[in-house]
Amino acid sequence: MPYTRYAYPGHGSFDAATSRRDRIARLDALATLLDTAFVLPGTNVRFGLDGLLGLVPGIGDVVTTAMSLYIVHEARELGAPGHVIARMLANVVLDGIVGAVPVVGDIFDVMWRANRRNMRLLQDWLTHDAGAAAWR
Repeated sequence: MPYTRYAYPGHGSFDAATSRRDRIARLDALATLLDTAFVLPGTNVRFGLDGLLGLVPGIGDVVTTAMSLYIVHEARELGAPGHVIARMLANVVLDGIVGAVPVVGDIFDVMWRANRRNMRLLQDWLTHDAGAAAWR
């Protein structure tokens, strides 16, 4: 069914395969924004909004954890199996708990990059799933 076309009144139509690719691209862009969008000048250290917002006590980590959970939710909507979702959730939980510790948590956020890890898990599953589909 990857070439099925859907139509919505007033919104035209779209190809389901293109829509899936677009969703994955948006998730990848969000993961990049959260984890590796910026470079610390004079170094090779990359960080994102997760590290920046984590500097705001309390609310910063709550906001970035919610954004990370959105990536996991979308992965589930894309059909990722339970074991992939469980690993993604473990990454987010670890990032949220350790990230809440002042200073040490912010350094951990920059180094752990839970969202990039989760995108790698999702993309590995998608690649494996596409390869398995070719044999069906």
